[in-house]
Amino acid sequence: MATTRRLAAILAADVAGYSRLMGADEEGTHERLQAHFAELVHPKIAEHRGRVVKNTGDGLLAEFASVVDAVRCAVEMQRGMAERNAGIAAPERIEFRIGINLGDVIVEQEEIFGDGVNVAARLESLADPGGICVSQIVRDQVRDRLDQAIHDLGEQQVKNIARPVHVYRILVGVLAQPTGSGPAAKQSLAVPDKPSIAVLPFQNMSGDPEQEYFADGMVEEIITALSKVRWFLVIARNSSFSYKGRIIDAKQVGRELGVRYLLEGSVRKSGSRVRISAQLIDAATGTHVWAERYDRELADVFAVQDEITERVVAAMEPQLYAAEYFRSQRKPPESLDAWECVIRALSSLGQGTAAGTAEAEALCRRAIAIAPGYAQAHSLLAWVLVRGVAAAGGDIRTVLPEANAEARTALASDERDPWAHMTQGVVLWRTRRHVEAERAFRRALELNPNFALAHACLGLPLAVRGERGEAIKSAQYALLLSPNDRIVGARAAEALAAAYFGDANYADGAAWARIAIESGPGVQQPHRLLVAAAAMAGDMSAAAEALATLLRLQPNLSLAWASENTAYTGDMAERFIAGLRKAGIPEG
Repeated sequence: MATTRRLAAILAADVAGYSRLMGADEEGTHERLQAHFAELVHPKIAEHRGRVVKNTGDGLLAEFASVVDAVRCAVEMQRGMAERNAGIAAPERIEFRIGINLGDVIVEQEEIFGDGVNVAARLESLADPGGICVSQIVRDQVRDRLDQAIHDLGEQQVKNIARPVHVYRILVGVLAQPTGSGPAAKQSLAVPDKPSIAVLPFQNMSGDPEQEYFADGMVEEIITALSKVRWFLVIARNSSFSYKGRIIDAKQVGRELGVRYLLEGSVRKSGSRVRISAQLIDAATGTHVWAERYDRELADVFAVQDEITERVVAAMEPQLYAAEYFRSQRKPPESLDAWECVIRALSSLGQGTAAGTAEAEALCRRAIAIAPGYAQAHSLLAWVLVRGVAAAGGDIRTVLPEANAEARTALASDERDPWAHMTQGVVLWRTRRHVEAERAFRRALELNPNFALAHACLGLPLAVRGERGEAIKSAQYALLLSPNDRIVGARAAEALAAAYFGDANYADGAAWARIAIESGPGVQQPHRLLVAAAAMAGDMSAAAEALATLLRLQPNLSLAWASENTAYTGDMAERFIAGLRKAGIPEG
C-alpha cells in the first residue's frame, strides 16, 4: 500500500448538535443536510481547488494545497449556510463548525491522517456553530490576505494533542480594519501593558516634494530617540510609515498597531529655517494630550527632535520621566546633507528590491563622503552590502571584508549606535560566529530595546545554537514591534523557519519559509530553506516545486556553494545540506 507524506491545509467541518437535529426530524434533517452538501459545500470546496477526502454523513474532511483557499472556502461556506438558515427557527437550523490547520499529513490510498488532520479536528470542536477556528500557522499565513477580523483565543489544551494549540477565531461577519497596504487587511492588535506609541509620518508643508525626506528624517530621529526608552514599546518606522499620505482615524490606527498613543505633526522648511508642529494623541479616545510649534534655525533641528521626544515621554509617563531623565544618545552627523542621504537610503532599502538596495548603497557612500565620522552611514552601508549579496545569491565572502570594516568604523565613531552593533552582529552571523553575533544583537537591543530588526536578527543565532524557544519569542516580538515592515517581517519569518527546522519540525519550518518568501521575495535563503524543509518532511512534490522556483533565481546553485555560504553549523547545517541533496541539488 503506497504511503506519502505532504504539507496540506486541512478543513474539518461538522454539524453542530447533529444528534439533536436528527432526533427532532430525522428524515427531513437528512434531506436538508444532503442538499446543503450537494448544493453549497462540495461546490465551494471544488471552486477553491480543494478535494473532499472523508465524508462522515454529518461532516467532512477536505484537503487544500493553499491555506488561503481553505480559509476563503470556509468563510464562503459559513456565509452561504447563514443565508440558507435565514427564516428558519433556531432549533431547526443546520450549522457547521469548521476548523482549519496547516500541517504534515499522511496519505494512504484515499485515507488521510496524521497530526495535521488531528489538530484540524480539534479546532473544529472548539468553534462556535457557524464559526471557524484556525491554528496559529494558518492565521500567520492569511492575516494579510483576508478581509475578516481575527480574534485571538490563546493557547488551548485539546484532546490527544501533547502540546497546547494556539487558537484563533475568524469572525465571519466582521470586517477587519483596512490599512491601505493593498487588498489585504490587518487584524486589531492588543494594546500592551507598558506605554506604547506610534510616530506617524509628519506632513511636508513646504510644497517641495524633495523636502519629504527631511520630514521623514524628523520622524526617524524621534522614533529612534523614543525607542531608547526601555519602558516604552515604540512601533518601528516602516510600519508607522504605511500610513503616509492617508487621512487617518486615531482610534483605528491605535487598534491596528496596538498602541495607546500617536504622535503626528508637520514640517515646513524654508531657507535656513524650519517650522515643526507636533501633537500627541490618546488613541483610545482620539483626544489631544498636548500640541506644540517650533520655529528654529536648521542648525538647531536635532535639539528640536530631542525636545519633542522629552515632551512625549513626560506626557506619557510623567512619574517615570521624573525618575529617569531622558535625553537622545545618538550623535548628530556633521552635515544635514549626510543625514538626509541616510534617511533616503533607509527609504530605498525599505522597497525590498535590488534597485532599492543599490540606491541605498550609493546614498550611504555619498553620506560617508560628506561626513566621514557619521556612524549610522557606515553601519547602514555594512547592512546594505550583506543584504545585497544575500538577495542576489552571490558569494558572501566577496563583501564580508568591507562590511566588517564598515561595522568596525561605525563602532569606533559611536559605540552607542544600535545600528553599528546590529550590523556587526549580521557580519558575525554570516561568518558563523554565533555566540559573538548574539552578543552584538543583544548590545544593540540594550541601546534600543524597540529595534525590531535586531530582535528579528537575534532569532537566527539563537535558532542555530539550539535556543529555539527564545529564538521564536524574539522573532515574534519583532513582528509585534513592526507589523507592517516587509524587511523585519521577512527576517523574523526566516528566523522562525530556522528555529522550527532546527527542532526537526519541518512542516512548520516550511510554512514559515513560505511566509518569509512572501514578505521578502528578493531574498534567496528562505527559498533554500523551504526546499530543504519540504524535502526533509518527505513532501517531495512541494520540494520539487520550491526547487524549480529557486533554480530560476539561482541557476548555478550547488551543495558546495550552499556549504560555503550558509550560516548554519553543526547538526542543523548537516540536515540543511541533506535536505537540499534529497531535493536534487547537485554536489558541485
